[in-house]
Amino acid sequence: MSAALYDLLWRSTWETLLMTGASGLASLAFGLPIGLLLVLTDRGAILQNLWLNRILGGVVNAFRSVPFIILLVALIPFTRLVVGTSIGTFAAIVPLSVAAIPYYARIAEVSLREVDPNLVEAARAMGAGRWTIVREVLIPEALPGLVSGFVVTLVTLIGATAVAGAIGAGGLGDLAIRYGYQRFETSVMVAVVAILIVMVCLLQWGGDRLVARLDHRK
Repeated sequence: MSAALYDLLWRSTWETLLMTGASGLASLAFGLPIGLLLVLTDRGAILQNLWLNRILGGVVNAFRSVPFIILLVALIPFTRLVVGTSIGTFAAIVPLSVAAIPYYARIAEVSLREVDPNLVEAARAMGAGRWTIVREVLIPEALPGLVSGFVVTLVTLIGATAVAGAIGAGGLGDLAIRYGYQRFETSVMVAVVAILIVMVCLLQWGGDRLVARLDHRK
């Protein structure tokens, strides 16, 4: 590859990391509270509200059922409203975040539901308040599952950034399409695939190590 292609490769790698990191943080900031609400407002839970639970669950299911490539196009007006354009790295962060938030919300919900109900009842019997139970019981006990699910979300987002590259979002996916596919630069395609594999492997390795440490502390 030429020096120009190497520069494009590193810039595209940075763009992929930026899109994955920003949308991943959005999924954590909004998906975890949504997952908590789905658990806390369920039947018999400490904040039981079946109407809210069903509405919230329906919204989450609706967004999760839309394929990402369709969501990417459908959100173009909203993306333009938020960032002023529908093309580029920052524009791609919007649909990536919208797709990742309900995805991680369901993962967080599953992890939180696996917490032993007896621990919650014991905390309630000791006079712990609702948010004390959330802060001191639910989240600490579910933390390994929450971290593991967040890693899975990030890995999924790396793949989604490649899809976003198909419509000019930048990143490794865009580079692979423009140079590896359209210009038949096989070396570029191989390099992109290799970088994506390394990124996923490192992310999964780091996540597994962190989850193992959290499990050991429990």
